[in-house]
Amino acid sequence: MQHILIATRNSHKTKEIRQMLDGHFIVEDLNARDHWPEIEETADTFAGNAALKALGISVLYDGIVLADDSGLEVDSLGGEPGVWSARYAGENATDADNRALLLKRLDGKPSSGRFRCSMVLAQAGVELATFDGAVEGTVINDERGAGGFGYDPLFLPDGFFNTFAELPSETKNQLSHRARALEQAVRFLGQL
Repeated sequence: MQHILIATRNSHKTKEIRQMLDGHFIVEDLNARDHWPEIEETADTFAGNAALKALGISVLYDGIVLADDSGLEVDSLGGEPGVWSARYAGENATDADNRALLLKRLDGKPSSGRFRCSMVLAQAGVELATFDGAVEGTVINDERGAGGFGYDPLFLPDGFFNTFAELPSETKNQLSHRARALEQAVRFLGQL
């Protein structure tokens, strides 16, 4: 079975990707490689940040690296938090801090929005491909559910009555922005 390294130390993200790739790849992440550098996300697009991480880590790894950058775009806030989703309330903000700031800025008014994801595959410092996925929905004004991570308790995907944090992980992993990008990446990897 083929190995793939996810350029992240976010165990929630690794778990989600591992579940989606179950049986297709052996998935590793950077948590066992503490001595490898943290790649700064300095680009102003999801694809740009994913490329920075994929290329930066791929020169250290003998194999294929997958990196993603993803976040929530809220229409009534002009697309915020966008590429700053993980750092919305500050550089060391927790998921709870970020959600609290978002709820404050929403000021009790739900908004249309989307989760967006860009994934980049790289090997030996060369970008192989980029894939994008998005899921539309409503950003609600109260947290619901204990599953998922990040903004999941605030996001109600179109066609559902439950937030990402309330949906079973199997359901979320079939319709999420990350799942849509990853499906394209898997098809690409199958052609290599």
